[in-house]
Amino acid sequence: MQTRSRALLILATLTIMAIGSLTLALMLGNIHVSPKELVSVLFGNGNDLAREVVLKLRLPRALAGLGCGGLLAVSGALLQVLLRNPLADPYVLGISGGASVGALLVMLFGVAGGIGVSSAAFLGAFCTMFIVFGLAHGDGSWTQARLLLTGVIVAAGCGAAVALMLSIAPDHKLHGMLFWLMGDLSQSGNPTLILGALVLVVLIALPFARELNLLARGSDIAQSLGVAIKRLRFAIYVLASLATASAVTQAGSIGFVGLIVPHLVRLAIGNDQRVLLPASALAGGSLLVVADTLARTVIAPQQLPVGVLTALIGVPVFLFLLARDSQTGK
Repeated sequence: MQTRSRALLILATLTIMAIGSLTLALMLGNIHVSPKELVSVLFGNGNDLAREVVLKLRLPRALAGLGCGGLLAVSGALLQVLLRNPLADPYVLGISGGASVGALLVMLFGVAGGIGVSSAAFLGAFCTMFIVFGLAHGDGSWTQARLLLTGVIVAAGCGAAVALMLSIAPDHKLHGMLFWLMGDLSQSGNPTLILGALVLVVLIALPFARELNLLARGSDIAQSLGVAIKRLRFAIYVLASLATASAVTQAGSIGFVGLIVPHLVRLAIGNDQRVLLPASALAGGSLLVVADTLARTVIAPQQLPVGVLTALIGVPVFLFLLARDSQTGK
């Protein structure tokens, strides 16, 4: 009962943090919106400028950041269970690399933004997902090490293709291509789809929470307790890959969210996937919204790629976690 109460308290705290991060994102920027003005705008009043800034510019971008961050964090949590590797993150299997190849190909051949880039990025991620799983599965001898190695090799190939495209891209297209690669929420459109994808991924994953808890203890233990290992692994891989593809399609490559957030949440609440998955969604979304707000305001009016901010936040946090684990002998 005490563990359950603590988990509920943490989920409630993370929900408040998510609301707080969204509030800050709506208030801060080149044009400051006071709390009173923000409340007025959200209730259908306020002046025209405040409504334009909050409802048409900042709110869609903040909600898109919440959805993308949540998807990356949930994907990271799932992959860490699948691979039984705490260093696994949404990009380790080459999904982001495939999306990057698709998006940059479209940019290189004349499409500067919009639905063309997003569609190409998702198609590239989707194709990479099946290439990696098909090669890793081989003759049926699927193993975690084989999947990880295949993903790393495919990701390296995608990285080489990206480098080739950047080297031959004309100067007037290079900036946009680099900005997309470093993560960019400024082109976010309607956030409904990405938020719907986040809710759907969490709702699909939660019924498998018991099996995921058993799988985290080892495939032999899980199989002895009645878990269909092959089917579960395939379901996790597809779900995590589609979550990553959706996030990358919306925001480009944003690192460290899927690696750091599950670690921090696991430290706070343990490894129970029933709580870890929704908590990771809330924490990852909050982190990306805060990072994007900083990216918009640190050197305003110029904007930084949000992926740069997540890396600057993620690197010291990850080093701290490594130091902590070495001191405690974990």
